[in-house]
Amino acid sequence: MFSIAALWIPFTLVAALGQVARNAMQRQLTGPLGTWGATNIRFLFGFPFSLVFFAVVIVATGDAVPWPTAAFWPWLLLGALSQILGTGLMLAAMNDRSFVVTTAYLKTEAIQTAIFGFVFLGDHLTWLKVTAILIATLGVVITALRPGGDKSFTDLKPTLQGLVAAAAFALSAVGFRGAIIVVPDVSFVTAASYTLVAALGVQTLVLTIYLLARAPKVLRDILQLWKPSMLAGFTGALASQFWFLAFALTAAANVRTLALVEVLFAQAVAYFSFKQPLLPRELFGIALIVVGVALLIAG
Repeated sequence: MFSIAALWIPFTLVAALGQVARNAMQRQLTGPLGTWGATNIRFLFGFPFSLVFFAVVIVATGDAVPWPTAAFWPWLLLGALSQILGTGLMLAAMNDRSFVVTTAYLKTEAIQTAIFGFVFLGDHLTWLKVTAILIATLGVVITALRPGGDKSFTDLKPTLQGLVAAAAFALSAVGFRGAIIVVPDVSFVTAASYTLVAALGVQTLVLTIYLLARAPKVLRDILQLWKPSMLAGFTGALASQFWFLAFALTAAANVRTLALVEVLFAQAVAYFSFKQPLLPRELFGIALIVVGVALLIAG
């Protein structure tokens, strides 16, 4: 029988789909707003929707608005600030000539999440799950690489950018899970929703202050593009809501490994919508992802 604890699986799949849609919307806004302006949209316009989600959850569950312990804030700040750092490093990688190689290193996030989750939260991972994480990650790296891309694997800059960005995203996932599980005396849905509100609030504040100081025109441009920004914000907040629900139920490494199916979604869109054929290397990588995800769920 399908238990509540197993809900992290559909939650993660919905979140991954939402993230693909949000990324597509943000890409369209990068041109007029720049990378940091487009990034701030997910926080600035997502925050109001997180408040709506939280209000609905409070009404539906009957929980009181939680009052987190002192341990909540260090975990939350770790998650929120690490996510901003990871995003910045990822954006820097997009402007690097070795972007493909850097992207391959980014895919080590699931492995690093497992390590950080074990060290900081004591997350229990069986050998089967560890094997699943390694196989799925290898599959994503193989799928991401392009012919000739291996020439830059000896470059220090893309190596550091990719690995540190992956570490930041891994710490972000661990931080958010750590914050959720210390919210006292409420359901997991309320704890996840409350943590999302706090995280988006912190991230909105940090990035808005940064843009006010460094690029105030970008904030004015964001407000002028409020219609597409609102849709991107909603999609991002919805995806984050399901990420946090999944984090509330299982180890962050499980969530981030299953999230690698995002690569399958992207490949499916490329194949069915744009008629782009799949290369043997890509088919092999996809097969490894499927095997890794199957082992993860079975374990």
